[in-house]
Amino acid sequence: MSKPIIYQLLPRLFTNFCKAPVVNGTLEQNGSGKLNDINKTVLAEIRKLGATHVWYTGLIEHTHDANYTKCGIPRHNPHVIKGHAGSPYAISDYYDIDPDLAVDVPRRIKEFEDLVGRTHEADLKVIIDFVPNHVARQYKSDAKPNGVNDFGVHDNHEMFFTPNNNFYYITRQQFSPQIDLGTGPDAYIEFPAKASGNDCFNAFPGVNDWYDTIKLNYGIDYGNGSRHFDPVPDTWNKMLHILDYWASKGVDGFRCDMVHMVPLEFWHWVIPQIKKRYPGIIFIAEIYDMGLYRPFINFGGFDYLYDKVNLYDTLRAIETSNHSAARLTGCWQAVEGIGSKMLNFLENHDEQRFASTFYAGDANKVVPSLIVSTCINTGPMMIYFGQELGEPGMDAEGYSGMDGRTTIFDYWSVASVRRWIADGKCNGHLTNTEKKIRKIYSHILNLANSEDAIVKGGFFDLMYVNLENEHLNPHRHFAFIRHTDTEAIIIAVNFGNTDDDVAINIPVHAFDAIHFPKGNVKTKELVGGTVDTKYFGTDKPFSTTIPAHGAVMWKIKRKDIKKIPV
Repeated sequence: MSKPIIYQLLPRLFTNFCKAPVVNGTLEQNGSGKLNDINKTVLAEIRKLGATHVWYTGLIEHTHDANYTKCGIPRHNPHVIKGHAGSPYAISDYYDIDPDLAVDVPRRIKEFEDLVGRTHEADLKVIIDFVPNHVARQYKSDAKPNGVNDFGVHDNHEMFFTPNNNFYYITRQQFSPQIDLGTGPDAYIEFPAKASGNDCFNAFPGVNDWYDTIKLNYGIDYGNGSRHFDPVPDTWNKMLHILDYWASKGVDGFRCDMVHMVPLEFWHWVIPQIKKRYPGIIFIAEIYDMGLYRPFINFGGFDYLYDKVNLYDTLRAIETSNHSAARLTGCWQAVEGIGSKMLNFLENHDEQRFASTFYAGDANKVVPSLIVSTCINTGPMMIYFGQELGEPGMDAEGYSGMDGRTTIFDYWSVASVRRWIADGKCNGHLTNTEKKIRKIYSHILNLANSEDAIVKGGFFDLMYVNLENEHLNPHRHFAFIRHTDTEAIIIAVNFGNTDDDVAINIPVHAFDAIHFPKGNVKTKELVGGTVDTKYFGTDKPFSTTIPAHGAVMWKIKRKDIKKIPV
């Protein structure tokens, strides 16, 4: 048993070694990372960091303005592409690998299969994206297996909705978004218009809409709200085939995009079929409605869900908006009973970098948030490439401006990651701060999978008996216990700017829950390595110093407790 630690990376950026990328540069100017450059050395270092899975983001072919017509790949109209490189979530061929990622474009599928093999040899599992809600406006598969029809080829264009249409049509109206579609032979013309991916059911999406994508029809008539799932809609069967195709290539899991925009009934239908054929494969849901958490687990069949609007948003508010650390209690309470299904993170491709000026502004402040995210439950933890180096994401790359995010739309190179990989040798020139941050991440992530109390143990929140404790500040401090039958770890974090001496009250109920005796115990602090003798009981508080923007994890072994005679 292990706790999944997922390392997310965009190959297009991750192994792009261009030392001086040009703002808004083309593929010819800035280049693109390649799958072949994610070599055994790189994968071994990701494994050493503590990762158990790699999520390769943006593998499947999506819109881009690079010209691969010599390889039989249709050219995409640049007017309906976001950035030169395009969005990884505007899929143009569900059955193909993006040609930007290949050294030998005609062999791009083989290069992907080789990457899967290398990843498995490094004792890592492979996760890829599944984007079910929408496709690129110019979707056309040149790699589909024999007998597979493209989306929309048999649609009735005169109907806004019919159950077996793949798209929604704004009948007798040309697509007319609030962006430039060009003129003359280079103009993009779509008639009739199709609904855009963000449930924009008109022909006039704005610049902030998902105008580069088309909404897929899963049997819901958004005109009157009626649902048509029997017989199974054509889109369902097409998506089942796509999932089966990638699972057959050794993929170990799918991160499923915007799952709440697709009917829950579809997931209930499709996930068991894939799991029956490929036991052990996992499904991760990107979801932003806490009211849907339990249905998507219990009925939908998902293994894990993003806990963005709960834990992530709370941690960010503590760091940026003066929210109190004690509010973290509400996070585990909100997901009580399904905490093991929550995927936690501090960064991903949609969110601003922790070290950016829009968030914490300093990677050195990450320890309390990192430890809470990693240790509050047994669910997965996700790291975004460069996060472990303190990457600030403060480049203005082109289509993506200086917004604290690393672009997903541009051909670009991430300086900190480029220096770390050092052309695949992973002996690059990191700053002292980057080395320090990476060491912290490696230590905490590996602890998460070496300590049974974190991997599979129970959880006990200590805050309810410390809210009025004058020796613990509930605005800046949070404390809890993770425990098994033989070990307990007292975890306390400090979001404040000063080193604080705290005295943590431990209630009788905690001992009822963990069934440990009370007494003196020689204990080791797992973050810093300090060894000390502490009193573990209810008669007096557990005393410790927590560094500024730091944490302590005191490990107590049941067998080492010296009972104090009554």
